[in-house]
Amino acid sequence: MIFRISTDPVHGTVRPAARRSRRVALALGSMGLLLVPFLGAALAQSGDDFEQAPISYSKSQAVDPIARLQEQLDKKQATLKYDAVHGYLPSVLQQLKVPVSSQMLVFSKTSFQRDLISPRAPRAIYFNDQVYVGSVRNGPVLEFTAVDPQLGAVFYTLRQEPDKTPKFVRQTHECLSCHSSAMTRGVPGHVMRSVWTDRTGMPLLEAGTFLTTDESPFTERWGGWYVSGTHGDQRHMGNLITHSAAQAANPNLDAGANVTDLKRRFDAAAYLSPHSDLVALMVIEHQAHIQNLITRANYETRRAMAYEAAVGKDLGVPPGGHLDSTHSRVKSVGEPLVQALLFTKETALTAPVAGSAPFAREFAAQGPRDRRGRSLRAFDLKQRLFRYPCSYTIYSEAFDGLPDLAREYVYRRLWDVLSGKDTGAEYARLTPADRQAIREILLETKPEFGKHRPSAELEAPADSGSATP
Repeated sequence: MIFRISTDPVHGTVRPAARRSRRVALALGSMGLLLVPFLGAALAQSGDDFEQAPISYSKSQAVDPIARLQEQLDKKQATLKYDAVHGYLPSVLQQLKVPVSSQMLVFSKTSFQRDLISPRAPRAIYFNDQVYVGSVRNGPVLEFTAVDPQLGAVFYTLRQEPDKTPKFVRQTHECLSCHSSAMTRGVPGHVMRSVWTDRTGMPLLEAGTFLTTDESPFTERWGGWYVSGTHGDQRHMGNLITHSAAQAANPNLDAGANVTDLKRRFDAAAYLSPHSDLVALMVIEHQAHIQNLITRANYETRRAMAYEAAVGKDLGVPPGGHLDSTHSRVKSVGEPLVQALLFTKETALTAPVAGSAPFAREFAAQGPRDRRGRSLRAFDLKQRLFRYPCSYTIYSEAFDGLPDLAREYVYRRLWDVLSGKDTGAEYARLTPADRQAIREILLETKPEFGKHRPSAELEAPADSGSATP
């Protein structure tokens, strides 16, 4: 880094050097881009197979929402307004349709702008189904990840300086040194981490860290994050400052529980919202995990097909057929995706949860809905995250962008499970009412699902009985 930033470890106040850094030219090529906190030093690079054909990650033109917005900016079809307090942040969120209610605040120093981050000056993260936006107070750049239907996570920065022609700059190799590892399933993706953090925001690595998904125990989630909302007698690592690894070994989790007002912990007026919403945190940890699985299924299927095209003739692949190895590779990445779509390993809630912001209401209102008003975005928040345990990410561009062979596998397996043909242990948590409701919702809201309906199902239409409305 070629600029110096001083942050007071107690009060988190940014000294003039930080403000001056906005005007310093940044060597962005030497920085990693982190939108959800994790510890890059602890991760081993997974290699750069995706830089080769058929993926060619860095050389391929992205068509994600940020790439599309940049194209609109270049053609003068869209504009970004610069705000004296928040820079381009409010305008960017509006253009990308990212709700302010999704704001989450992380105070661990786990971003390349870490010198500006502390418990008194947390980093804000906002998201929708396809875009993640990171903002640091007085930071020289905004951080972005957008999900491309063929490339997976694509990383960008936007300088926080007034400019007649603001430019999103794509970042590749430096970000991938951390954002492509075993923790992202070996593809460019997202990682959400939970860490014990001291009063300056420094992670206490010796105390251990946790990867956070919807499968994580509640007690291992959100270390280094602020969490606003209620969750009964369940406990988590959020809102806690830890003085030593020894203290982390025997923490008082009650101190960070059921916090609904964060204003005493930092200057809430400096942010677009005073919240770090509990439900938003639960949604993002599910979404980031399953997006990585979708990207992995995409990559591996394309590699299998490329291999088959190269050697298939010599091995005598029949017209319209595939190698057994191709089917095996598709199954190896397709089955984990099916299980994640159906929340088969989700950690059950033992008490109701509620956020402090309007995020849950706004998220659920997006739909789509079937004729009975049911939606995969409807929350449960009593025993599990969603009322109908099938992920809304099935509507995403990334899912629709899966190669035909992978998408067809997922649909076929969904029919097996939802029709009751597969009642294996992996899917035992799905009740008959769950299976019927999900099947009916998908038939009305995801037309392609119905096109893959088995002939036996066509002869015996779905029961319109007593599934939960």
